[in-house]
Order: sequence, then structure tokens, then C-alpha cells
Amino acid sequence: MIRNSIPNLITLCNLMCGVSAVIVAFSGIVPFEIASLLIFAGAIFDFFDGFAARILKAKSAIGKELDSLADLITFGFAPAAILSTVIQHLLFGTIFPELETIVWQEYILILTPFIIVPFSALRLAKFNVDERQSHSFIGLPTPANALFFAAIIFYPDLSPILLVFLSIAFSLLLVSEIPMFSLKFISYSFSDNIFRYSFIAASVVAFAFFNLLALPFIILGYIVSSIILYIISKRTS
Repeated sequence: MIRNSIPNLITLCNLMCGVSAVIVAFSGIVPFEIASLLIFAGAIFDFFDGFAARILKAKSAIGKELDSLADLITFGFAPAAILSTVIQHLLFGTIFPELETIVWQEYILILTPFIIVPFSALRLAKFNVDERQSHSFIGLPTPANALFFAAIIFYPDLSPILLVFLSIAFSLLLVSEIPMFSLKFISYSFSDNIFRYSFIAASVVAFAFFNLLALPFIILGYIVSSIILYIISKRTS
């Protein structure tokens, strides 16, 4: 009984990371970079809950639903909250400025990142019922989307308009029909997984040299590589 509960407990740790990230982002006291680090922690828990479920043979219907609910908070609401607070800092030097000082264009910039939430919900719902996504993904996975935004705020000289544009573009990628390769291994044969191993190796090297600043480029590389693989497969078929 305890063994079957372990994956769900790990999922709940992911959920608490997401909730904590939202609280930190809206606090106005704790640096919002801490909220990003909580998303990274949530991603680690998200990896290990599935890993634990497979190793312990403890997969369950409730675990699948719980995982989606946790992901919606950690990889949907939390990055949207962080982006909104970062944009407020860029515009006003603080969060929750006086309402009478905000013009309607600034309201649009502040609120637009929250479109990530419904698009993430739709992405997660599609994943739960789409039988095509057992060994790969259709559309950008929500963790990859969240990690991109959690890392990009560490870059200096960000533009509110750029962040809004990226939030719209990545929201559309979440629900797109573009196949994205998965890092789940059916076998560990090098010949069968040469692309996966190459991508992981390149990502490790980039991360070793540039730390968190490498992550947005790793995610962009993942998207571009998936599109190239899709085009090649369409031409060969």
C-alpha cells in the first residue's frame, strides 16, 4: 500500500513547488528568481514520479489525473505568474502598482502571460486522451514550456513586449499538432536512440558552460530539432 502511494507523494511535492512558486511570485518580497528555482524543483519531482511509478509498478488512474493537476499549477499557472510579475517590474519597478497609474496597454502586457494557463490545461487534457502520445508528444510539453520561461528571466535587459510575444508563441506551440520527440527510452540501444543521446550530450555540455542561461536555447533547440525530424519523416514517407 505504501509502495503504491510513493509516486503520488512525489507528485504532491511537484504540486507544492508550483504553489510555492506562485506565492513567491506574488509576494513582492522574495526575489522572483526563487519562484523560477521552485519550478525547476517541480520539474525534478515530475520526472521522478513517473520514474517511481514505472519502477515500483504503481501506475494508477488517480496518479495520472493528479499528475495533470499538479502540472497545471507548476508548469501553467506558476510561469504565468512569474512572467506577469517580471513585466510589472520592468514597467514600474515594482509589482501591484497603483491602479490609476496603469494605462490599458500596460494592462494587456501584464495580463497576457496568463493565457499560458488555459493553453496548458488544454495541452494536458489532450495528452491524457491522445493515444498517439505514448512514445512521443504532439505539441510542446508543458514542463519544457515552463522551464523556458523560468530560465529566461535570468537574462538581463528583457523587454515586456518580447515576453508577451513569447508567451503567445509558446502557448500556441503547446496545442499545436507538431510532433515533438520524447526523451523516454523504449530501449537503451545507441543505434536506436542516437538522436536522443546526441541531444542529451549537447544539452549537458551547454548547461555545464552556461548554467541556467543555456536552458532557453536548449528548449529552442528541442523545438527546432523536433520540427526538422518531422519534416524529414514526412519527406521519407
